[in-house]
Amino acid sequence: SSHPIALLFLILFKSGALGLYLLGNFFTDNFILIFVLCVLTLAMDFWMVKNISGRLLVGLRWWNEVREDGTNEWIFESRDQSFPVNASDSRVFWGVLYITPVVWSLLAIVAFFSLRFQWLLIVIIAVLLSSANLIGYQRCDK
Repeated sequence: SSHPIALLFLILFKSGALGLYLLGNFFTDNFILIFVLCVLTLAMDFWMVKNISGRLLVGLRWWNEVREDGTNEWIFESRDQSFPVNASDSRVFWGVLYITPVVWSLLAIVAFFSLRFQWLLIVIIAVLLSSANLIGYQRCDK
């Protein structure tokens, strides 16, 4: 890997949020604490992927600006093509980026059918944040 630290944090934040969601009840019965920790971890993951991991691992970055008239403008940056991307970094980045919303969506189905609606809040936030990154990077990669 060309950027092992970025790769480590890419996986660490995603697995941390998932671990908190799945295993939080083993450590505490306090849903509010688990909710806050999960959302903070998901927010850190979103920021890390959007601003650091994507730039270092695949040479892409995106953001959204709101104009004065209230419309949104998507802005994309890509690496100079003369500097190739490490193939293993790219595979891991794209694989994790695609699998994350799928995993959270499956957990949303489980939470819904097990009638755990408060837990569904965490999963909806996770699906939205991971899907936003996926959509941003898909548009950026075109």
